[in-house]
Amino acid sequence: MPRNPLVSDTASQHPEANVRDYVIITLTYWVFTLTDGALRMLVLLYLHDLGYAPLEIASLFLFYEFFGVVTNFLGGWVGARFGLKSTLFSGLSLQLLALGMLALKADSLNVPYVMVAQAFSGIAKDLTKMSSKSYIKLVVPEHDRHGLMRWVAILTGSKNTLKGIGFFLGGLLLGLVGFQWGCIAMAAGIAIVLLLSYVLLPKAAGRSKAKITLRSLIPPPGPIRWLSATRLFLFGARDVWFVLALPIFLGSVLGWDFHETGGFLALWIIGYGFVQASAPAFVGAKRGDARREPPNARRLGLWTALLVLPLGGILTAFHFGAPPEATLMVGLAVFGIVFAANSAIHSYLIVAYAEGDKVAMRVGFYYMANAMGRLVGTLLSGAVFQAAGEGEAGLLACIAVSIGFVVVSALLCIPLSAAERHEASRLSAA
Repeated sequence: MPRNPLVSDTASQHPEANVRDYVIITLTYWVFTLTDGALRMLVLLYLHDLGYAPLEIASLFLFYEFFGVVTNFLGGWVGARFGLKSTLFSGLSLQLLALGMLALKADSLNVPYVMVAQAFSGIAKDLTKMSSKSYIKLVVPEHDRHGLMRWVAILTGSKNTLKGIGFFLGGLLLGLVGFQWGCIAMAAGIAIVLLLSYVLLPKAAGRSKAKITLRSLIPPPGPIRWLSATRLFLFGARDVWFVLALPIFLGSVLGWDFHETGGFLALWIIGYGFVQASAPAFVGAKRGDARREPPNARRLGLWTALLVLPLGGILTAFHFGAPPEATLMVGLAVFGIVFAANSAIHSYLIVAYAEGDKVAMRVGFYYMANAMGRLVGTLLSGAVFQAAGEGEAGLLACIAVSIGFVVVSALLCIPLSAAERHEASRLSAA
């Protein structure tokens, strides 16, 4: 029977070990994600209380995004060379370092110092994410495409839900114990899961048997390259209006205070995570029985194109003078549902496409494109918003750019689909 191109040959054949490893990976990722979301909100609120302007605070996270590009590229090599346990351990250790730095200087923080701490935290996030998602490829039983889709969706969706909860946790810690002890409490949680993962996870999981060169970090022409390109434009489309233009508009035009804005975005991310986790129930094509086929590149193109509807709807509603708050609430709800479905399909496809003993490198390259999209989106969000005159004009200009990015991402799914079919034919003939 021909080998399915979307299935790993290297998944463990020991179900009990698979489940145990998956639980440890998920628990580790959950704790890290809670601290990551809480730390971002903790820094935002604390520096805002110290009198920093919103644009100054937003600039603190540029290092966070920039180092994500570098980390994902090189982290994939480290994972393939030394095993995923090494990259997971390194990510958790760097988060400990970032939290320790901020706790140590809590009474005398300045922008350069926080930027360095955020750089370490950004590296930690991407090492941990790349390691966790790559591990799933190794623990899902061979040929179980439905299981792979389900497990990836649960890990990814729960991550985003917990990130939103982390926003609330950051504000809670700041109010209850203060900035310094909040950082110390989160560091203790990271230390516990670091020890747990180091002791219990297999040492060499994900290590490539082949010699790893710098050239091998870039995947050959095929589905992974095209999927990475679509991911870059997809996340650029989100961040070009969501990261900076939207929260500033909510505060400066609609008059929301910082806590209302942060709480609303946290709720949006929590809902986004729930949709993402449930994506296997509706993103795939229907079969004759009650199950759905896991999605492919063509399905991804359709879901990506659907993002034009909520974005175009927001522009149209503003043009005809609809109430801004109601327009954004409805538009963001629809956008969040469709975007979460897209993200779930992406997360499944990259793990499915990646070759077993090169999964770390392939996932690392892919998330490098993701980080590049976030970085470009963040930079454009500030630049376009300011160039268009800020306020409503700035927000609408950013949404217009977002639509352009969505169209490019959808069009890139055409060569992705062709590459997917070619790869399936090649492997079937092998």
